[in-house]
Formats: sequence, C-alpha cells, structure tokens
Amino acid sequence: MSSENQHHGQSAPDAGPHPAGQTPGSQSSPAAGDAWHTVSGQSERTFVVSAGRPHEPNSPVNPPVDFTSTYTYRPSVEQPQVYAREGIPSFGPLEELIAGLEGGTRSAYFGSGMVAKDQEQPVEVQPALLFSSGLSAISAVLNLLPLGSHVILPKHSYMGFFTMAQQMAEKGMITLHRVDIAETEQVRTTLQDVSTLAQAQEAEVLLWIESPTNPMLEVADLPALTAEARRRSILTAVDNTFATPLRQRPLKHGTDIVVHSVTKFLSGHSDVIMGAAVTSDAELHRRLHAHRNLHGTIPGPMEVFLALRGVRTLAIRLDAAEKNAGQLAHRLEALAAEGTVPLRSVSYPGLSSHPQHERASAQLGGYGAIITIDTGSMQAADAVLENLRLWTPATSLGGVESLAERRRRHPGEPETVPEGLIRLSVGIEDAGDLFDDLLGALRTAAEILRENR
Repeated sequence: MSSENQHHGQSAPDAGPHPAGQTPGSQSSPAAGDAWHTVSGQSERTFVVSAGRPHEPNSPVNPPVDFTSTYTYRPSVEQPQVYAREGIPSFGPLEELIAGLEGGTRSAYFGSGMVAKDQEQPVEVQPALLFSSGLSAISAVLNLLPLGSHVILPKHSYMGFFTMAQQMAEKGMITLHRVDIAETEQVRTTLQDVSTLAQAQEAEVLLWIESPTNPMLEVADLPALTAEARRRSILTAVDNTFATPLRQRPLKHGTDIVVHSVTKFLSGHSDVIMGAAVTSDAELHRRLHAHRNLHGTIPGPMEVFLALRGVRTLAIRLDAAEKNAGQLAHRLEALAAEGTVPLRSVSYPGLSSHPQHERASAQLGGYGAIITIDTGSMQAADAVLENLRLWTPATSLGGVESLAERRRRHPGEPETVPEGLIRLSVGIEDAGDLFDDLLGALRTAAEILRENR
C-alpha cells in the first residue's frame, strides 16, 4: 500500500456505555462513547449556535456573505485569496462548524483567527470542505482512488453513490465488492479477501460505509469495521447523512473521511443543495481540496449562508423530529400487527424488532428521524402516497416538513428493496397529526385494493 495510508496503523478510540440515567436515543445527549466537547467546553447544542460567529468589536453577529468571483492583488503583497473557485471567506464559518461537530478540528472559527477562546496559541485545524452537492463530495472521495482500486460498499446505499461507483466500475476504473454492511463477519471476510487481492495487485482499497443505510436502515458495527480496515491499511469513508454528527461521529472511531449531504438534516429546510467532506488527515484534506478546486464543485455564497442559518437549529430540529419518529414507529408497528391496513412491517432502529436495535442503542446517540414501512406492493404504496394530505410525497429527507417516497420508483434501487417500501422522513409537525394522516391514507389504500381485486 502507498505511504498515504500509513496513518491507518493508529488505533481507533473505544466506544463506551451510555451515561448513567440515560436511555439509548434519549434526547438530552449522544451516547457516552461519542460524547464530546469543543475546546471551549461547549455542548453540541451551544456549539451549533455559537460557532462560526465573528467576535471582534463592532463585527456583525452573522458572518458576511461574499459575492465575488475574483480578488484584487498587488505584486508586492502576498495574496491568500485569488479566485473564488479556490474557496471564499464565506465558507470558513460553516466549514469549521461542521468539522467541529464531527471532531475533525480542534478549534472553531473565531473571526480573523483560527484560535479557540481558551487557547493562548493558534492550533492547527482541518476544516470541512464544502461542495456543490453531496454527490460532488462523494465524487471527490472516489477520485482519491488510483486506477485499479477496489471499493467495498453496502448492498443498500445512497443511489447516487452506487450509480457513480458502478459507472466507474463499468469503465474498468475500480472493482466493486458489495456486502451486507450490518453483517460484521461477512464484511471482515471481504476486507481480508480484498486486501489480499489488492496487495498482490499493488492496488488500493476503500471501505465505504453508510450507517444507517439508505433506505433499509441497516446499522453497521462502525468501531469494529473501521478498526479492521485500519489494521489492513484500508481507507475508510462514512456517509453520515442519516445519523448526523449529533448522533454519530465516525472520525472518533478512526474513520478517515466523513461525507454529508448538507442538503438534508444539516441545512434542514429543503432549500439548499450542498455537500461536505471532513477528515483529520492533512494530506487527504489537501487532495480533496485540490479536487474541488480543479473540478469547480464549490457551492454558491447564498447556499452557504442558508446552510449556516439552517444548521443553527440542527439540535432542536433533530430532537423534535427524532421524538416524532419514535412515537410514529411504535404506533405504526402496533397498527401493522392489527392487520387491518396494507402495512406488512415497520423498520426503525429504535424499535426492539429492528435487527440491529441493540447495536444502534450502544453506538448511536439517538435513533434518527427516518422510518421505512412496507405496504406489501407497489399498488398499495402508490395508493397511500396519493391519499396523503399532510405528508408531502417527495424525494430527499431531513427537512422540517415530513416527506414520503416509494423508493423503488427509481430504477437504480436494488431489487432487495421491496416494491411497496415507503421511506418516511419525519419532520417537526405534531406527531398525532402525522399519524392520523398516515392512518387515513392506509385505510383509503385498503379500500382501493379491495375494490380492485
């Protein structure tokens, strides 16, 4: 393996138990294994509000927005800013905030200097890197791989990622190895086999993890898999979009790179397209930044402003949506047991019936705001979606509004995703109203199915 992966020999931090008096998925704080504070001693609820704000006297409370494509220069003066494609000052606050949440940096953005309030000397940081979309952040990570590399990936994952990886494989650029990411021993065996093959070929290997997965909500044993990958000098990347850094911090387990669709929970209002990548490794950061600059995949300044404004409420939004999701999941599971409506099963990591419920309870700081329901058929799912009044039938997730989508309407979804599966992105509306709307749509769907027999 190349010297770029030698840092993988470091041991990953261990995850600990939940704090005394807290239950897994409680709304007060993440699990103890992922517990963290910024260098200024702030909790995450405070950090999302306070980080990235200028602190000089007479400075604006909110960072300014830079609408420019280029910068003036003088030959006699060093020019840190040349062209907006390289990045603009408006990126700084949000990039530092996201990195701080993920634990990828040791300080937050404080106006003109990257210096934490309780530190006398500046500290080295690796800010996040903002991209024009989540898919462009994914592209930057895949672009790290030399020709002939191997990628181990979940059989269920974000469709855009899989489509991109599949196209690269069809062109002979990489070789794909799909696994059930929730089956730890299967993944370990694949890591061993692919590592042996790659060593013989002098090739690189990437382990790509989603946890929970999209849309099946499988939960990977993140500490075990990242530790095994590091032991074999395999690069690891985690798509942390579903969990968010408030519920899971992969870098703390030794992951090399974390990616986000900022479009989803971080921004939280379904009005921004943006992605981000975070790493603690300076060389990986340099290469990701070089890719962004060369390919021009930067977000616009207004999108950055909107995303920063959105992330300020991440903690309270996620708490509210997650609380709703827990209530809905339990009520829907009880409804499925009655057998009166087209509802075969309900999947949510917070349910004891979820195959990885215990793992999610130990590993995550909360169960998230995504539920899936299996209505049994495409016809049933479409009938449900046609008769929703409060839920919005739409793709995407993580906004304040509740969205519902039949995922197999997309040809790229694998056949292991049931035809009648509906992904529910739970918002912050009243949980009772959300349940009543689903119940009404399910009952109407049941009537339609009976009439069409």
